[in-house]
Amino acid sequence: MTSRIRHLTFDCTDAWVLGSFWKQALGYTDDPQNPNEPGDAEYVIVPGDGGPGLLFVPVPEGKSAKNRIHFDVVPQTGTRDEEVERLLSVGATQVGDHRKPDGTGWVVLADPEGNEFCVERSRAERSAV
Repeated sequence: MTSRIRHLTFDCTDAWVLGSFWKQALGYTDDPQNPNEPGDAEYVIVPGDGGPGLLFVPVPEGKSAKNRIHFDVVPQTGTRDEEVERLLSVGATQVGDHRKPDGTGWVVLADPEGNEFCVERSRAERSAV
């Protein structure tokens, strides 16, 4: 017997704001079995490929330390730098820049509640090297 991941859960202050950010960032959609409505106690989004969803649950305490786990995201179209700009435009903030002159490296961003994630080069960018 084995288990599979159903959701990755974010403790958060505002489930609607954080869930909406990640829905835009990743292109996920509302769960058809659990559509998100204003005032819901939690916010759930799912990918189109049947992989794990993201669940956002409000908690009273704020984030207090560095993430112990984080996402590394890869643009599906365009470049890493274009994706960084797009994510900044939908509410991310830049935390660190580890890009190198040869085009390798990544950028560390944070979502609206300060959860860090990395933006790597696209598959096309990695293949071109």
